[in-house]
Amino acid sequence: MRTLAALIAGIFASGAAGQAARVVDIPTRPGVTQRFLYVPANDAKAAAILFAGGHGGLALDATGTFGWGAGNFLVRSRALFAERGVAVAVIDAPSDRQAPPWLGGFRQTREHATDVKAVVDWLRGETKVPVWLVGTSRGTQSAAATAIAGVGADGLVLTSTVLIDPRGRPVAAMAVETLAMPVQVVHHRNDGCASTPYALVPPLVERLSAAKRKALATFEGGKNSGDPCEAFAYHGYPGLEPQVVGTIVEFMVTK
Repeated sequence: MRTLAALIAGIFASGAAGQAARVVDIPTRPGVTQRFLYVPANDAKAAAILFAGGHGGLALDATGTFGWGAGNFLVRSRALFAERGVAVAVIDAPSDRQAPPWLGGFRQTREHATDVKAVVDWLRGETKVPVWLVGTSRGTQSAAATAIAGVGADGLVLTSTVLIDPRGRPVAAMAVETLAMPVQVVHHRNDGCASTPYALVPPLVERLSAAKRKALATFEGGKNSGDPCEAFAYHGYPGLEPQVVGTIVEFMVTK
């Protein structure tokens, strides 16, 4: 019997295939390429790089199959963005990080920012629309760090933000007050993950003092099962995907 994660991932993957998704490899640093799954959108209003959580190593093969992370909130919701007019690049670990620890210890490095900037530039050239960084869970550490590093993105969305991290630097410890772009923070009020407590979210939003626009979107309800830090607990918005993605897209396209 297929697991709930596999079933939902399959549903969203079929939608992405209907949007003519394709795997793209681009050169970034000397001898390094960055792979991502590109899902175009008809009459795109915006584009976004989607950063999965966990170790971030999606092991994306040339056919567009994910070796890991297919059930991640952003990965499984990629077609919902495209259907709403946002072209997406679901980013994998780069070619020199295709083994454990994958993006562990790498998300806040200059090399990661270089790789992400190459994807931002590719998306802007391909779509001719504003490019956003969208992260979930540990993916927020990539999205926030590269935005602060100045990779040329037009906006930032943080979902299930890592605010406590004994193993590294959480988003709460980053210089988010320097971000001048629009920033949206999305969180489930009942997120039970120890690294992403809702109580620390409003103080993070308050620190976004330089943001051109900022917003906190709080969700409740949906489904909740398994490890509280995994994709099918409240942490990953199961059952709320259309509402959450719709809220994100609305913020992206608001002037």
